[in-house]
Amino acid sequence: MALCSVRKARGCWSFIRALHKGPAATPAPQKDGVERVFSGIQPTGIPHLGNYLGAIESWVKLQEEYSTVLYSIVDLHSITVPQDPALLQQSILDMTAALLACGINPEKSILFQQSQVPEHTQLSWILTCMVRLPRLQHLHQWKAKAARQKHDGTVGLLTYPVLQAADILCYKSTHVPVGEDQVQHMELVQDLARSFNQKYGEFFPLPKSILTSMKKVKSLRDPSAKMSKSDPDKLATVGITDSPEEIVRKFRKAVTDFTSEVTYEPDSRAGVSNMVAIHAAVSGLSVEEAVRSGAGMDTAHYKLLVADAVIEKFAPIRSEIEKLKKDKDHLKKILLVGSAKAKELAYPVFEEVKKLVGIL
Repeated sequence: MALCSVRKARGCWSFIRALHKGPAATPAPQKDGVERVFSGIQPTGIPHLGNYLGAIESWVKLQEEYSTVLYSIVDLHSITVPQDPALLQQSILDMTAALLACGINPEKSILFQQSQVPEHTQLSWILTCMVRLPRLQHLHQWKAKAARQKHDGTVGLLTYPVLQAADILCYKSTHVPVGEDQVQHMELVQDLARSFNQKYGEFFPLPKSILTSMKKVKSLRDPSAKMSKSDPDKLATVGITDSPEEIVRKFRKAVTDFTSEVTYEPDSRAGVSNMVAIHAAVSGLSVEEAVRSGAGMDTAHYKLLVADAVIEKFAPIRSEIEKLKKDKDHLKKILLVGSAKAKELAYPVFEEVKKLVGIL
């Protein structure tokens, strides 16, 4: 019995030592001048039209333009608000299926789960120790979310932009595709990289923003607000797996105005302009071409034309998502392999960070 216990103890300590050693073969550090793209998306389940046009569509194109592209399902960011554990697990797999169906190719990019690469949170702590509290409190998204949650805003909600910075910097990323609402957070990322470099020597590149060509997709029911899955009005948001009947119903109920002509005037005709922008984006048309295609139509008929274009765009994606969701083991394997590849890149970067900071 004593001998058995000793063997078990030795096996346990061998396992622990193996964990602390990191990858068996440490990859070579990133060469200067190598461009890396990083972006993340929260596991909110199945993306909606705004997610697709505002981020995912450009992600697919970036796979062809850069040699190293990392896309992370940022599950740690999602728990800044309460989550049901079972639902969160399913949402991670659903988002994986959706990204694959939309064209994210694990052979051309690294698709992985944020929490499976511990360097993200380790670097986040070091960066957190370098940022002043007022800097985070002045970020627009903190003000907006804290106002909605009143006294229920958590420290995680306050500091998640620092984790976001760590997500980017732990790969020495050079480019980050962002929407217009993330520009302020990118400024924080650049400031933290600059502060680290000034204190410890030139190490992190200052990542550049790649602004997506599509502006925010607006809510179908309130064109002054962006489309959001959390919108209490279920007619406001179009999911990429919505049935054709659901899509038609939502566009039929979309808010426009009392002028029947189809024009693109975002400042004065936000609702109709939102229809034109969506039509142009899903059809591969310019705004001018989309307006011309609606010539002679009233807005009621034009909304149905836009609905048909959205249905046509999402039909093959919807079918592929349903197929992928049936094979959970495949989705888990994709994330596991992707996370291992991501760790190979993050590990040597963070090892160097520890040396510079003095904690190795």
